[in-house]
Amino acid sequence: MAKQFVNRPLYLQLRDALVQKIAGGDWRPGTAIPNEADLAVDFGVSAGTMRKALDLMEAERLVTRKQGRGTFVNDPTADGLAVRFSNIRNADGHRIAGDVEVGSIVQAPATDGEIGHLRLRRGDEVYRVQRFRSHNGRLYMVEDAALPAALFPGLLQQPSLGNRIVVLARHWGVLLGRSQERVSISHPEKEITDALGCPAGAFVLSLDRVVFALDGRPIEWRVGYCQLADEQYVAEMA
Repeated sequence: MAKQFVNRPLYLQLRDALVQKIAGGDWRPGTAIPNEADLAVDFGVSAGTMRKALDLMEAERLVTRKQGRGTFVNDPTADGLAVRFSNIRNADGHRIAGDVEVGSIVQAPATDGEIGHLRLRRGDEVYRVQRFRSHNGRLYMVEDAALPAALFPGLLQQPSLGNRIVVLARHWGVLLGRSQERVSISHPEKEITDALGCPAGAFVLSLDRVVFALDGRPIEWRVGYCQLADEQYVAEMA
């Protein structure tokens, strides 16, 4: 099987093949995958190459290795992973995703902005999802999100799945990669300031974020309008 890995570094193409086991549902969240030695034999590669591929998958939060127990597929909707795209922290410094309510979901042709952020073609359709995030009973963010409709077929019939990108991704077998977020100050529409309890024309924190699949495709463009109280925005730099 190793002869199939010819164009990219061997460990990267091996990682791609292992990822497909997760994306295709062969390896389900929470289950143990075959041990490293068996996988190396199955794929016809060295133990070192297999270890390097698994190390990368662990860094990408796809799997977790437990000493003496094996390697397990991560559940992206588990609390520790579900908040990884949020830089909002509570007073104790812990990331929060908030309690999320879906306000509306509509399907429509993509606008120029949606085409640019999601790398779509003119005529492609998106789902537009409005979400409301609360923490300790107080609304702190109103979100307007756009997602490629072709990637999440049938979302209109299952609107509750639209509350979090990690839930959407797991349901449709999309593996999440990185995100990119831009922070600015803006004057949102009156409907949003009213929902946040701000005076009309007030300045609020604007979080413009794109979430990418593991293969680099942008899968959600979200602009969140925040009115923070005890919460805080924290960006980590290394």
